[in-house]
Amino acid sequence: MPSHLTFLGCKLVSGFIFVCLSCCSYPGVMADFTLEVTTGSMSYAGTFDHLYVTLIGTKRSSEHTQLTSEVESEKMGTYSVTTLLSLGCLLLLKLEKDPFHESPEQSWYCSKIVVRTPEGDEILFPCHTWLTRGGVVFLRGGRATKVFEDGDPRLVNQRKKERVQQKLTFKWDEYEEGLAYVLYIKDPRSIPADIRYSYEKAFQVAYFKEAASAVVRKHGLNNSTDRWESFEAIKAVSWFKQSPIAEYVSEHWKDDDFFGYQLLNGVNPFVIQRCSKLPSNFPVTEDMVRPFLTSGNSLAAEMEMGSIFINDYKIMEGLPTRVIDGNPVAFPAPLCLLYLNPEKKLKPIAIQIFQQPSEENPIFLPSDSETDWLLAKIFVRNADAIHHQLISHIQNTHLLAEIFTIATLRNLPKVHPLHKLLIPHHRYTVSTNILARSQVYGKAGVVVNTSVGYDGGIELMRRGLSKLTYASLCVPEDIAARGLESIPNFYYRDDALRLWNIISSFVKTVVAYYYPSDSEVSADPELQEWANEIFYYGFLGNHNSGIPSNFQSVEEVIKFITMVIFTSSCQHAAVNLGQFDFQGWVPNAPFLLLQPPPKTKGQSNMETILETLPDKLFSGRLMAIVWQVSRKYDDFVPLGTYPDQHFDEPAVLQMIQDFQAQLSSLSVAITKRNSELELPYNYLNPTEIENSVTS
Repeated sequence: MPSHLTFLGCKLVSGFIFVCLSCCSYPGVMADFTLEVTTGSMSYAGTFDHLYVTLIGTKRSSEHTQLTSEVESEKMGTYSVTTLLSLGCLLLLKLEKDPFHESPEQSWYCSKIVVRTPEGDEILFPCHTWLTRGGVVFLRGGRATKVFEDGDPRLVNQRKKERVQQKLTFKWDEYEEGLAYVLYIKDPRSIPADIRYSYEKAFQVAYFKEAASAVVRKHGLNNSTDRWESFEAIKAVSWFKQSPIAEYVSEHWKDDDFFGYQLLNGVNPFVIQRCSKLPSNFPVTEDMVRPFLTSGNSLAAEMEMGSIFINDYKIMEGLPTRVIDGNPVAFPAPLCLLYLNPEKKLKPIAIQIFQQPSEENPIFLPSDSETDWLLAKIFVRNADAIHHQLISHIQNTHLLAEIFTIATLRNLPKVHPLHKLLIPHHRYTVSTNILARSQVYGKAGVVVNTSVGYDGGIELMRRGLSKLTYASLCVPEDIAARGLESIPNFYYRDDALRLWNIISSFVKTVVAYYYPSDSEVSADPELQEWANEIFYYGFLGNHNSGIPSNFQSVEEVIKFITMVIFTSSCQHAAVNLGQFDFQGWVPNAPFLLLQPPPKTKGQSNMETILETLPDKLFSGRLMAIVWQVSRKYDDFVPLGTYPDQHFDEPAVLQMIQDFQAQLSSLSVAITKRNSELELPYNYLNPTEIENSVTS
């Protein structure tokens, strides 16, 4: 690399970037800077207040210049700043909102400012900030920089001030002992405006909540603790016509092959694994399952061939449960053995409802009575639904995404390249989680009314976090560890692996562009502190998790950033988008069962099953909440789409275009495959995946 390299006015000298965005070439001659100021497109982004700008250079600053007295939403205004003397190299842009204007207070959202210098250079100053009356923000333009690349003391000082302010604004808070930390703010109205729901989003969230509640009231489910009289009665009050898959589920939920399909392609494909040896507490015998295997084959032989799989919910054993009328709800931790038959259908062949075998805990088989076998499957679906919601969904996507978001906001200043890369994948996450804590898993949320109640739910999440590993968050390693590389018709795996590789390829080009060597990684204190806070506040300093607390190589950064983006977008889509499809039909995902599992065979009937299922009140609440969270909102931003421009470098903008092209090709391939399937798997189609956790 030559010793002097100029890029948009940034001169690299002896390994340091001296940020010189523009130099006035003719000192003493009047010069004009043209500013294009863009207001956000959201409602109420404009203002009547006076706005001022000051350009700060290495030699001097410009005059304090008024831009306008009225700015409308989604408008771009063009203004001039005139200087009599050279500013030197342009370092910062100071933007202010009049503290003394007489009009009613209205915040203003500035998307960006593009400055055209006297030399004809155009420099992007990303803003993406709400300014209240009297608000001041300092903007950096041009190339993203790491801390050791800031040569001018004013840039160094401004960077430090920004980080100090961000750490004061975004503080960690312990939600419950043993759980990942959260943002200390509890009231949605107190969330800083820059990361809060937009007006449109907040309105639509409230609208969908009321719309769902209206349907529940219409069918009289809002205050009825009656049991269901029949499955036809359940279907009569369900709004499945809005979802062909939900309608399919209501018709096929009893089928063994559909039961197996869901464990691969439903909303919780994270428990199933290949079984090469039965657990010692699951005494399935050859005689029990021989009728369900290929003629002449033994269970041991099928295990050797890799056609036996298991779902083991041991993590749920002994959880505290909800108490109803003074009696604790029975909540099992089942084991379910499955067989991949020659027709490539995965079917359950043995279910033990509790972990410890006994005479009162029989192993149920497909040859048992129809209702005994159906009850056994219902108890597995009960455990799977709660495991999905509390571990796979809330713990492993929502709460992790919040950790990544807060760590980024606290430690990576806006000019840092990884802030620019990650911030689109943090959009609305904090607002969404604060809402989830009040409506879903908090003390007033729907989880309180499930089988495990609040205390059991928190304990399950606590156990989930203690067992969470870095490898399990990285799709290629997770699939391999569970022995699922070759099981057919596993569409989650197929799409997730391709998405992981596409994201990894994109992240690799961006990270390598800014970190050309391992030494630059280890020399970046902001990056190291970002990693350390994720390790400490997200994983509670658990070294057994394998989560790094620092980075020493470019490859380590690439892998970790890939995981962060995948978790915050793709993985959340996989566990979220299908909730109404698979859980809207209450018998298929009963979060609450009102009767204990059978202790002996041959004593059940359809009336037993109806008495076991949730009552009408809980069913209505469940259908309402999964309908709300599965919705696509009007301000949906698909994976790889970046409406807010943060990068200014042509090379990186081209990397983003290449990323989008790869996602588009994958979308075409998934659409073609789905057209040939009876039940399409579309949850990991890039056109359906949101960039961040927003619902």
